[in-house]
Amino acid sequence: MEAAKQQPAGSRKKAVTKVIILAAFIICAVYVVRFTSVKAYLTAEALGHFLDAAGFWAPLMFIVVYTVGVCLFVPGTLLTGLGAAIFGAYWGFVYVWLGAMFGASAAFMIGRTLGREFAASLIGDKLRKYDAAIARNGFATVLYLRLIYFPFTPMNFGMGLTGVRFWDYFFGTGLGIIVGTFIFTFFIGTIKDVWTSGDWGQLISYKVIFSVALFIFSFFLPKIIKKIRAEQ
Repeated sequence: MEAAKQQPAGSRKKAVTKVIILAAFIICAVYVVRFTSVKAYLTAEALGHFLDAAGFWAPLMFIVVYTVGVCLFVPGTLLTGLGAAIFGAYWGFVYVWLGAMFGASAAFMIGRTLGREFAASLIGDKLRKYDAAIARNGFATVLYLRLIYFPFTPMNFGMGLTGVRFWDYFFGTGLGIIVGTFIFTFFIGTIKDVWTSGDWGQLISYKVIFSVALFIFSFFLPKIIKKIRAEQ
């Protein structure tokens, strides 16, 4: 704990205070989403009514909801599924990706602002070289973890505790989530279109078969990425 010993008492106290605030924020966020009436609004029907009332501003409001939801530890798959179900396969992808990017960026900044000082104070000589390596290869590290579907929200906050530069994190995230986001929104949006139309014959259409194939492929993507990385 050499770094912690060298840190001035005032700075140490400030870092501890910040990390306590971060921990309290996370605990409160999880509690609000999981154990209060807020979760009743996280359904396609409830969110759909809210967005219908928003009219022209519905896409922007959804992006805001997604952004806040990510920071409150609402599961990303739930928010993505709702976006695809409400806006369809294509526009759903656009709005979901934007919401995920704003949410990921906000969560990263919360983690960086409230937790980085404390995390840095705990890093000894053995861990400092890994933190430095992550900082040097920030874009590649973030991109790889996104492609193998590392848990979305914990990674957003967690990366803020490391030395990764924001723009490396931002572009690594933006590129890394495109494939998975498109596959999931395309699948949900396509199935939703068939359900809405009531024409079950469309279940054997090219679009549906392609969406199912993409969805199945998404489960194998992390293994493929890991294998390619291991062979390099």
